Formats: sequence, C-alpha cells, structure tokens
Amino acid sequence: MDKAVILARVSTDRQEYQRQINELTAYCENVGWSVEEIFANKVSGAKRIEEREEILSLVEYVREHQIKRVVCLEISRVGRNTLEALKVIQYLTENGVSLFVKNYNLETLDANGKPNPITSLICTILLEIASMERLTIKERMESGRKQYIERCRKEGIKMGRPSTYRKSVETYKEQYPKEIGLIHKGLSLKNISAITGTSINTIRKIRDTVR
Repeated sequence: MDKAVILARVSTDRQEYQRQINELTAYCENVGWSVEEIFANKVSGAKRIEEREEILSLVEYVREHQIKRVVCLEISRVGRNTLEALKVIQYLTENGVSLFVKNYNLETLDANGKPNPITSLICTILLEIASMERLTIKERMESGRKQYIERCRKEGIKMGRPSTYRKSVETYKEQYPKEIGLIHKGLSLKNISAITGTSINTIRKIRDTVR
C-alpha cells in the first residue's frame, strides 16, 4: 500500500476544512493509499516556501518517512504564487514523491516514477490561473473598500467594527494556534510578533482572551 500525506487548507469555517479532509481521506482509502499524516495550511498560498511552516514540515516529513504521494484537493493548496508552488513540486519530484491533485485527477509522476510533462504543463497553467484569480479578488476588495470609505465620508457614517465586537476564544484558537503556543511558552510579545508576523496588538488581544 502506497504511503500518502494530505495537504489541506484551514479555513475559519471548520466544516469546510473537515470536508476537505473527509473527501481526500475517503478517496485515498478507495484507491488503496495509506494516509500517514495531514498537513494544514492556514496562511496565504502566496507566501514564499521559507515562510510557510506547513510546507517546510511536509517537505521534511516526506523525506524522512518514504512517502510516495502528496494528495491535495486543488493545486492552489500548494500555493497561489506560481514560482513558489513549482519549487514545491520540483522538490517532491526530485525526491520521487508524486503530487496528486484530486479535482483534476492529475499526478506529477507516472507509474514508473518519471515526471509527467503534460501534468507539469497543466499544473503551471492552473497555478497561473489561481494567481490571476487572487489578483482579481484583491483588486475587487480594494475597489469595494475605496467605495465604502467614500460613501461613509459622504454620509457621515462611522467606519470599522462595532465597539462591542469581540472574537470568541474558539475563533482565536482556530486562527492563531502558533501564536497561542508561543504565548504559553512565555515568549515576549515582541519575539512572538517577529516569529509569526502577527502584530503586537493582536498578540496582546490573543493573550488576554485565551489565557
């Protein structure tokens, strides 16, 4: 039975994340692949590999445990930055590990462990499409925000969240597990901010809410 790991994306919607895991696990069981580990990506797929802890952990794990296949639902789970995602695929290929993308039934290595050039081409195209979608979404959000700010100024509407808005403890635990772990280890807010990239004010709110 081939060893496999799952790469999924964490969402604030826990049900959506669990749906990914359930769907991929069921598929692996159906085709006879043994799921050895699950890696969850909660950060932007546009970040560099060196900034993505789950990718670094995945790379180390597949190397040490003789994993044959990384399974994901969509190519964007690997990354929306085309160059960085292709680096991940290249590393897996060089170590004899195939990437399987379920929604397109794509596999980067063939039955003999050789790179599939057609799959490589399709993955590159799909990554470029994902990158374009991310840029389009960003532009739409910026446009919407500008329109919102302009309307608020014209109509004298106070912007921002209501003063009574508070995130729940569970929401903080889902969104900031690494920050919480570092807080419990006793690191300073400044050091935690430097490690995670999260603002000191946000870390302070996490500390005051979760402790």
